[in-house]
Amino acid sequence: MVKESNGQFMKYLEKKVRETIKKYSLFAKNDKIGVAVSGGKDSTVCLYLLKKLGYNVEGITIDAVIGNYTKKNLENLKKVCKKYDIKLHVISFREEFGMSLCYIKSVLKEKGHDYSSCMLCGVLKRYLLNKYSRKLKFDCLATGHNLDDEAQAFLMNVLRNDFKLAQRQGAVPGVNLSKKFTKRVKPLYLIKEEEVERFSKLMKFPVHYGICPCSVDAYRRQYINFLNEFEKKHPSVKYNIIKFQENMKDNLKKQKNLKVGTCKICGEPASKDLCKTCTIFKILATAKKEGKTC
Repeated sequence: MVKESNGQFMKYLEKKVRETIKKYSLFAKNDKIGVAVSGGKDSTVCLYLLKKLGYNVEGITIDAVIGNYTKKNLENLKKVCKKYDIKLHVISFREEFGMSLCYIKSVLKEKGHDYSSCMLCGVLKRYLLNKYSRKLKFDCLATGHNLDDEAQAFLMNVLRNDFKLAQRQGAVPGVNLSKKFTKRVKPLYLIKEEEVERFSKLMKFPVHYGICPCSVDAYRRQYINFLNEFEKKHPSVKYNIIKFQENMKDNLKKQKNLKVGTCKICGEPASKDLCKTCTIFKILATAKKEGKTC
């Protein structure tokens, strides 16, 4: 009974990824897809599922050289890629920048720039991922961001009043203003973190389930803890945040595409056949004919 339940769950997750790819037009069957992998559960599950679904995938990982942590993650990634016959590209901070993440952070701090490890790591990794995605001629770059990640990020942007970042989130994030930007996609966009973890453990992937040692005091962790506690009392809150985010983006698109014409009755500016004033008075006229007067 348990095995059947687990099997149904795994099929459900595969189906959900297929539906997400189709719903948001993430990529085509013949596209060359790079998958940004870290050695964690999310990116490993993403890489495996895209391969299983028949897509042309290659893994790309950025080694920030954080001692045994990244060393072990790289060993695990190589095992997974070898087992499922997936090509893996390894890019190192030390080879690219001549130093590790921790050294970069310490030098900047000495110069009066006290950047967090997470911020520096994110900026430098995105830079290298984009650079090598072009070199490797990926049609798009898939990341392992799940529904929890998206809800946390949106809430952070709202509370920081960062509208620009908030509107750039989504299954296909960002605004492609340059040919030098590789399209980013999130196949796990509608899948909860607990679902990803369950799938990973059922597959017995050799992955790290804990947090990065450099992220213990990260600003984001406050939002993770808050949302997880809130979700216990309000189980649909994370889905609701994503739905709100998508409605916001859809409304923004509609506003940008909004054409202002003229009202057919009064000739004043109107987005529809009748302006709001004429619509109101049309209703009032109908009411008057029906004898509904004050």
